[in-house]
Amino acid sequence: MNFPWGLLIVAYVVCLAATVPGFKRVYYFVSLCYAGAIVAQSVVFGLAYGFTIGGWPLILVALLFAYGVRLGWFLWDRERNPAYAKELALAERRTADVALWLKVVIWLGVSALYTLLFLPALLTLDANAHDRSLISLPLGTLIAAAGLVIEAVADWQKSSYKAAHPAHYCNIGLYGWVRCPNYLGEMLVWFGVWFAGVSAYETTAAWVLATLGMLYIEALMLGAAANLERKQDGRYGALPEYQDYVRTVPILLPYLRLHSLKKLPFTFH
Repeated sequence: MNFPWGLLIVAYVVCLAATVPGFKRVYYFVSLCYAGAIVAQSVVFGLAYGFTIGGWPLILVALLFAYGVRLGWFLWDRERNPAYAKELALAERRTADVALWLKVVIWLGVSALYTLLFLPALLTLDANAHDRSLISLPLGTLIAAAGLVIEAVADWQKSSYKAAHPAHYCNIGLYGWVRCPNYLGEMLVWFGVWFAGVSAYETTAAWVLATLGMLYIEALMLGAAANLERKQDGRYGALPEYQDYVRTVPILLPYLRLHSLKKLPFTFH
């Protein structure tokens, strides 16, 4: 089987269209445009394969659609929250003077990433349309679904807690399990999507491109967790109870005694 380059180009064009709002506010490229690109690809390719989609392929695409809608709603709602105004203003100031050429580079880059993240689902839809076996699909979809639930619950728990305790770190619910359950959920979503598509990776290009997208988002989440750890150390590091929390609760992976990522050579703001 040849790699479906035509489908990849269509997916990239869809992502380019979905991420145009980033030219208005640069931080949208990695927030609302991220959610929009996943939703747009789910809709476009769900409709394109409407005559053959069903069962597990349909569940996978529906899950990605739900992922994008939930993330978009969460981000939009957070922007309207007065408690987030200071951080939002900081993001505005930090990106206010970004040159047009750099915006174009970011636009092209994030669109490529969102295309690669969706690629396993696209390859799965194409393989299903050609009646090929998809042994990895059910387990991968279940992993992704578990990640979506963890991320959604973690975001809800933190938002609710911070609304009641704006000056305190969240340490309840899933945050008593790991310190960054939202990032853990995100990592599981994209690992699950990647694993779901394994049976459809019939070319070197498919393996390389799908794996590249998955590894990049996993590294991105590690860097984001490290950055959050540094911020929380600055805010709460003098509190003895916070130090106890850091020593006893792993930062990202449960049952793994990894309590800090500050020594990572990369970070994301």
